[in-house]
Amino acid sequence: MTTRTRLAITALAAILLAAVAVGYTKLSAAPESNVAAGGVIGPRLQVLSNGRLSTVSRTDPCGPREVSEQLCDRAYAAAGTVACLRPVGALKSGELAVLDAELHEQRTVPLTGFPNRARVSASGRMVAWTLFVDGHSYAANGFSTSTGILDTRTGALVTSLEEFVPDRAADTNFWGVTFAADDNRFYATMSTGGHRYLVEGDFAARSVKPVQDNVECPSLSPDGTRIAYKAAIDGDPQRGWRLSVLDLATKRITPLAETRSVDDQPAWLDDHDVAYGIQRGDGVNDVWTVPADGTGSARVLVPEANSPAPLG
Repeated sequence: MTTRTRLAITALAAILLAAVAVGYTKLSAAPESNVAAGGVIGPRLQVLSNGRLSTVSRTDPCGPREVSEQLCDRAYAAAGTVACLRPVGALKSGELAVLDAELHEQRTVPLTGFPNRARVSASGRMVAWTLFVDGHSYAANGFSTSTGILDTRTGALVTSLEEFVPDRAADTNFWGVTFAADDNRFYATMSTGGHRYLVEGDFAARSVKPVQDNVECPSLSPDGTRIAYKAAIDGDPQRGWRLSVLDLATKRITPLAETRSVDDQPAWLDDHDVAYGIQRGDGVNDVWTVPADGTGSARVLVPEANSPAPLG
């Protein structure tokens, strides 16, 4: 064997050993950065892990997760459209980034405020967001929000739902949009005069109408018949919120088995269960789930994560 051949073999061996070491490091990392071989297969759930867009298996949500480099403060996804509210930096304001299923950027919308809620319609066409403009809590006095909607197909952009109420009071705020299947109707929370109302909106007509009192952060069920939401205890947000479900036809309200205060916009996993984030005492968020009919009990779905969105 020639000297040149021996050197070539030695170099190749070094490269292979380095590759094995890198692969071992990735697979030995903490759970939030662990990537299943070949990616997460089958039905998936999108979450944020340490602020990064990630996916986990719906059948093993506490197992390995695939973590991207995309940073978001809030996110949601449906039908290949991902809404990412990017963090506000020290020298820059935030923005909405609309991404495709491969997380390639399709469009951005500059925004001013602190990211709070994001939603995508079931078809992937409509995108909505809410930001705090003043204040950082729905329980505080004097907060204000900015809530907008983007039609990704036509490019129609409404930067503030307040435009839908021409004679609005000065204290009018909107937050927490959820879309109906026709990509025109939507539901949201409107606050004015000390009350928080569920309103039904018509995007084409640029109008909203009240439906129910004391409904915040609504989420329409896949079958379009129910709204999961947070209800201020005794109508007072400073006492916390109870996760509940409203039947739109009968107006019957069902408090869910989660009895802790939930300050989140729930996400329907299917027609039977909802998911939501709860912050621990150490500041870390976990995604929990509970049956939507008031039975059962709450359980952790994805530890150390938030912003759940079923991907199928």
